[in-house]
Amino acid sequence: MSTPGMFGRRGQVVPTLPRGEVLGTYETYPEAAHAVDALAKAEFPVDKVSIVGNDLKTVERVTGRMSYGRAALGGALSGLWFGLLIGFLFTLLSPQLALTSLFAAVLIGAAGGMLFGIATYAISRRSKDFTSSSAVMASNYQVIVDPELINRARNALGVAEQPVGGYVPPVVEDPAPPVPPADQPAGPAAPVPPADGTPEPPRA
Repeated sequence: MSTPGMFGRRGQVVPTLPRGEVLGTYETYPEAAHAVDALAKAEFPVDKVSIVGNDLKTVERVTGRMSYGRAALGGALSGLWFGLLIGFLFTLLSPQLALTSLFAAVLIGAAGGMLFGIATYAISRRSKDFTSSSAVMASNYQVIVDPELINRARNALGVAEQPVGGYVPPVVEDPAPPVPPADQPAGPAAPVPPADGTPEPPRA
């Protein structure tokens, strides 16, 4: 009896999180990819590098309000491309009717796509009456490097080693005492006792 280990079924690898040192944390994926590209140009073994996205979120951006006109136009464009492909195949089979077959296929595809788009919008109108685009995004992206190569990676990017304790607050120096303006008179001087020890009479 065999033990699956890190493998699930036979021939199927179970994905695991990479282990290593964090070379840098970036807000967007292009910034993290640019750092890995810089490592590749510096002849760094990039097969020891991974990009990990943290706090994945699904973002749906609304692009506009859906209507029968937009549904018909979108369906017609989709059907047009499909009809163009079918017409091109017909032109290869019957070259003598190339133009006629191509025109008929494009027309039928556009009409069929228009009807399909209108029917689909009529069914889903009550649940979703707008158009949108969805994407999966992360809050930040970390470039993970093999611990044995972390110093080489930092030298390649010119990145200083990050402190173990994380964020280190800046040192704030004590503010200097305020200096009175030159035109402001100084306060009354402290009384000086007589040299013979006789107490000074009180001032009026």
